[in-house]
Amino acid sequence: MKIALICTEMFTVPPIGGGAIQVLIDGVTPHLSKEHDLTIYCITHPDFPDREVVNSVEYIRVPRENYVFNVGKELSKKHANKEYYDLVHVFNRPRDLLIYKTAMPESRFVLSLHNEMFKEGKISTEMGNLVIKAVDKIMTISEYIGKTITSRFPSAKRKVKAVYSGINLNRYKPVWDKEIQSLRSELRQKYGVDDKKVILFVGRLSAVKGPDILIKAMKQVIKKHNDSVLVIVGSKWFSDDRIDDFGLSLRQLAESLGKDKVIFTGFVPPSEIPSQFLIGDIFVCSSQWQEPLARVHYEAMGTGLPIITTNRGGNAEIMKHLNNGIVIEDYTNPEAFADAISFLLSNEQEADILAKAGRAFVETNFGFEHVAKRLENLYLASIKRNKP
Repeated sequence: MKIALICTEMFTVPPIGGGAIQVLIDGVTPHLSKEHDLTIYCITHPDFPDREVVNSVEYIRVPRENYVFNVGKELSKKHANKEYYDLVHVFNRPRDLLIYKTAMPESRFVLSLHNEMFKEGKISTEMGNLVIKAVDKIMTISEYIGKTITSRFPSAKRKVKAVYSGINLNRYKPVWDKEIQSLRSELRQKYGVDDKKVILFVGRLSAVKGPDILIKAMKQVIKKHNDSVLVIVGSKWFSDDRIDDFGLSLRQLAESLGKDKVIFTGFVPPSEIPSQFLIGDIFVCSSQWQEPLARVHYEAMGTGLPIITTNRGGNAEIMKHLNNGIVIEDYTNPEAFADAISFLLSNEQEADILAKAGRAFVETNFGFEHVAKRLENLYLASIKRNKP
């Protein structure tokens, strides 16, 4: 197949600036391009040429300003030259899909949704129905996101399919792997936690991610486990390392626990994120909002860390309580997190069983090679749809 992947206007590909969608596209590209002709549309970046072919994959980068118009123009040019895509995959921008379809009318279209893009306030009923009619398949990153569409637009049900994301298994090595022991030790020494039990948080520093609740939970944890420390990896927003009012309040909250009980790394470049997970002994996702399904779960499982998460949005679709992690129902309560953390710290054998189960789970289902196969099946189903 000739396939076009149309990224959002947020970040470029390869994902040197971050972005879950960009990471997903970059991850599946080597696998999809073995069998198919790929073109990736994304925004320009000073580190990359506007057009290039790398490992037989064509990259077309256009300015962020008027991004949709710019991509539509590129599609129209190809169409005028009788260069057609069998399938166009539009990421997370339902309304834009209609413009792209006008530019490339012969193609089949897949829309993938990574957030609640079909809720009221995001898209009108009329526009939503137009998009659903125009697409051949709708990929969602979790069943939860699928339900947010079908509950408002029942007509979408036969087109919606959950395709879970994943990780590069070669980049996320488990903490017990001999090859990464020196790097793990080096990173733990860098942050002064080499002799500590590290509770790890990786994510944006915003209230919806719940880092404040995790800091409050540590007050109880430290009483039972004085050698425990919380390491918070991340900043306000991807590459933005400024400290806003919420970030300041987190630091003030952390100071109340005593010196070096909470360590903030600040912004970490996306390329370094896989190694940052090696700092931890336990990983906690303290999300308070209806999380579509946070990538950090795949990443922490890949690193072989026992995981504590919240039953919010799609998280519990891959995290099964006391199977490959601990799922907290009482997600606003710091005590619930404290109890779960203390349980894992006091029961190393149980923690190890959860960690090994998590790593086995991603090895079997959630490498990018698995994600690419799921995507390929969805593309083939889109091509076959309505064929005589």
